[in-house]
Amino acid sequence: MKRNVLLTTPNRWKFNGWIVWGAVLVSFAVGSLVTARLSHANHLKTNSSRVFELRIYHAVPGKVPALESLFYDASKLMASHGINVVGFWVPNEDPAWKDTFIYIVAHRSREEAKKNWDALHTDPVFRPYVEAAKPLLDKKGNVFRVDEVYMRPTDFSLMK
Repeated sequence: MKRNVLLTTPNRWKFNGWIVWGAVLVSFAVGSLVTARLSHANHLKTNSSRVFELRIYHAVPGKVPALESLFYDASKLMASHGINVVGFWVPNEDPAWKDTFIYIVAHRSREEAKKNWDALHTDPVFRPYVEAAKPLLDKKGNVFRVDEVYMRPTDFSLMK
């Protein structure tokens, strides 16, 4: 009978050893994930005021190329006033979007966005661009059709 106990003891130790190593590996993995998530959350808190602004200009049919040219010239002045344009787009396939001009601006905060836009709009050098854009933009009644929306990045967005 002693012989039976001696033969089963090493197998039990091997089995218990795997359990210990498995528990260590799982604990390490969980700890790593929790640490990474907490680090990510702290990073988000430091950038939580950053916003993006989506602007969609609805142009008079056939006037998007002129509007695109106008923004090409105005973009340098916009940048000098802290208007950080991420990109400009002109849809090219969906007929419902053919008369639109789209761009996205990144701002450190809503307050900075207001300050930069106010500075741009009060700059006398910018006034001719505004006047040149008026005949290119579609109107609904007396209001130009320009959609503007501020957006916050999601926690899984690559751009923050």
